[in-house]
Amino acid sequence: MNEAKGLPPAQRRGMADEVADRVRDAIYAGVYAPGAPLREVELATALRVSRGPVREALLRLEREGLVSSEWHRGTTVTTLTAEDVDELYSLREALEELAVQRLIRHATDAQLRAVRTAADRMDGTADKHTTVQQDLGFHDAVFAAANHRRLDEAWRAIRSQVHLFLLIRLGVSDDEYARHVATEHRELADVLIARDKERALRLFADHRRHAAALVAVQVSPDSPRQTPNRTP
Repeated sequence: MNEAKGLPPAQRRGMADEVADRVRDAIYAGVYAPGAPLREVELATALRVSRGPVREALLRLEREGLVSSEWHRGTTVTTLTAEDVDELYSLREALEELAVQRLIRHATDAQLRAVRTAADRMDGTADKHTTVQQDLGFHDAVFAAANHRRLDEAWRAIRSQVHLFLLIRLGVSDDEYARHVATEHRELADVLIARDKERALRLFADHRRHAAALVAVQVSPDSPRQTPNRTP
């Protein structure tokens, strides 16, 4: 008996993938700010697709934590709360500490060169959104060099929300971020390449703590609320 006969036909998902990529890139580029609405009809018209792929793409982005959907508000770009920031910080801390420890024990020379290359790309001259992407690219290289598939998958699961976190940091002090980000990451690369575990853990902790402190102030209930907007 051919049990496979009972399976439903496979469906092509390429269009939804492309829509998700386009919307995700637009959020990362600041086209849609935290809290901005994402309306199916408008997105379908702009992207020249039917509403089906848009709906599927938004569900995918919701699973990433990049958008949120409520029946009375529709779908909006996720706005991180103080609780979100605290949870992201603590989870990233746990994941990154393990990544650093494993990298120092298991990384190949080629993987360490990839970490160095990722740090060297951050020269402080790129536009701020490219700088955020380069920042995340460095941390991608660190997790890849840990040689732990499930750890890398755990990082990928929160990566989109960490991107939102860094966009908030840009809104707090984009000049300070651009001025120091390249130097900070070169220092991180140096200690990893030297396989200096104690110093690496300390520098990575300081790196996370400084960013979290800036963002925590911005999302505090006592701070002025960000006004959701949409840039055409």
